[in-house]
Amino acid sequence: MDRSLLSTRATLVLLLAVLAGAAVGLLSALAGDGTARCALCGLAAAGGALPVINQVITPDRTGGEPRLQPSGDDHG
Repeated sequence: MDRSLLSTRATLVLLLAVLAGAAVGLLSALAGDGTARCALCGLAAAGGALPVINQVITPDRTGGEPRLQPSGDDHG
């Protein structure tokens, strides 16, 4: 088996969405919400972050590693 289950880009997008959801769930828990509400907040944040992160991290046209979209302001 030479192929991986997920591409590097898909793994990065899913990882960042899970981290965003975990951060929101943790912040919700620190605010004093119940366990169920914390879980729902984290899941909603992960679901909302997924399409945003998917748009920000564009696939490389050559099939290599992912790259971030340029912001448009070149100061250097």
